[in-house]
Amino acid sequence: MDMKPQLTWQKITLKLRNPFRISYGTSEERLAYWIRLKNDEGWGEGTIPPYYGVRTDDMELFWKNASESVLPFPEEPEKISSWVGTDGPAPARCALDIAFHDRIARANNLPLYKLLCLSKPEPKISSFTIAIDTPSEMANKALLAKNYSIIKVKLGSDDLDMVRLQAIREVRPDVQLRLDANAGWTLENAMGYIQDLERFNLEMIEQPLHKDDIKGMGIIQSQTDIPIVADESVQTLKNIEDLAAVGVKGVNIKLMKVGGLSPALKMIKRSRELGLKVMLGCMVETSIGTTAMAHLGSLAEWLDLDAPALIANDPFDGMIFDGSGTVKIPDREGIGVVLKSL
Repeated sequence: MDMKPQLTWQKITLKLRNPFRISYGTSEERLAYWIRLKNDEGWGEGTIPPYYGVRTDDMELFWKNASESVLPFPEEPEKISSWVGTDGPAPARCALDIAFHDRIARANNLPLYKLLCLSKPEPKISSFTIAIDTPSEMANKALLAKNYSIIKVKLGSDDLDMVRLQAIREVRPDVQLRLDANAGWTLENAMGYIQDLERFNLEMIEQPLHKDDIKGMGIIQSQTDIPIVADESVQTLKNIEDLAAVGVKGVNIKLMKVGGLSPALKMIKRSRELGLKVMLGCMVETSIGTTAMAHLGSLAEWLDLDAPALIANDPFDGMIFDGSGTVKIPDREGIGVVLKSL
């Protein structure tokens, strides 16, 4: 009798190339989980920032229960959701969901996008993120990122945000700028900034307010043509409905946040039906998570999959994030992720 557990998990401490400061705080490393189905038939990842308030003990308990299940693994993508369920933490469900998709695609000798009946994602430019720092240091980082044509600027920590944007725009008048406040502004702050922001030629303003202030996000959108793109506010299908109802123009879908590929595909479909533009994003995570998301690239207007450029010790080889920020998927079966050669 085969006594191997159905799945195992392993902690990986990701080291950031530079300290990463956003409105929630500063970090130099993140904890990731590598999920492996029995006999390495499929790999997944469960990774989430501490500020989401998800307990690692709850994630590990979810995987322990899954490893002891007597249910056979799903053999079709349509059956993954019911196997995974909805009770566990989103990143724990995500890890299992990705691993099942990887397993099924490998078993059918298909890359993930073909398993999902999607078009092959064409190479597409992703944004590259600059964390919060002094205005001069952020301008310097923008200069160092001279080969990137899209830069996402993290803001939302103090009253120097407009100075930071001005400093970056002065040294990089050529670049497409995306602003991400990570829920760091109040409605009063945002309404005070909105007219000033118009002069920076921004591609979008991401998550200006607290995740629960969906009405406020709509108020801001009513005052500007710059797309307001919700991130932390987007965790369920109901959130998509509510954001569309108040007039927000875009949503940022992240696998770890919504629970995997299965719910992400449903949310993207509903976003399209409601006229919302879609960004495919990531946490600070390994190439398992970002490569799985990259397979959905044909479904989105925007990519924000720069985690491979932010991490110094990603143990996996998966999607390509080249020196210009272009994302390409690997030409391999399944998700297409392998261990890097030592």
